[in-house]
Amino acid sequence: MHRAWPAPYQERLGGWVLRHADGVTKRANSVLPWAEPEDPPRAVEAAEKFYAERGLPCVFSMGPRAMPGLDGLLAGRGYRLVDETAYMVAAMTDETAPAVHAVKILDHPSEAWLATWWAVDGRFGQDGLTAAERILRGVPASYAAIEEDGTPVAVGRGVLQGGTLGIYCMATLPGARRRGLGRGVLRALLAHGRARAAEDAYLTVLASNVAATAMYAQEGFTMAGAYHYRVR
Repeated sequence: MHRAWPAPYQERLGGWVLRHADGVTKRANSVLPWAEPEDPPRAVEAAEKFYAERGLPCVFSMGPRAMPGLDGLLAGRGYRLVDETAYMVAAMTDETAPAVHAVKILDHPSEAWLATWWAVDGRFGQDGLTAAERILRGVPASYAAIEEDGTPVAVGRGVLQGGTLGIYCMATLPGARRRGLGRGVLRALLAHGRARAAEDAYLTVLASNVAATAMYAQEGFTMAGAYHYRVR
């Protein structure tokens, strides 16, 4: 996920990675604490200074590789736990069921694709779209869309990383929901990835999004783990 959603600016702090993308998305504006520094409290202070200098809150991405004890250390410093997220995986050994709707897949995000995704997922205002697009274009990816009257109503992004396909940016406009369009986008991305030798796939979903979790499970994804963020 770190490589598939790359922050334009990254700085090393020992074994940690400080990521910065103008404040757009927590993943691209958070500490990736993969190693254990000699002095953890001092490393946390250095991270806090890094983000304060950029006018941003200090955020830590707390996944399974986070150093032991860091979560408690951050909680003791007043960091809130937010965005509990599950990650799910699927082996791509069987043929994907075909998408019922026609799905267009491009190798770049069109303005219409971006507008639809941002209409659903744009929590950082219209000004944040430029930074978000810079993140998307940071690695080669595939952009899927189901269109109605020439306008995308459901979209998704696939990033092929070796034999693994990452699924991102799954979004359906509110007026087009409950019609299986998101499922169609997912199936098209999986089929596209399989055609390019993907052997497995992963995606993330907020723990609170029960409907999406159920749909992904129906499409062959199983729970593999979880992570969350600490924010101050």
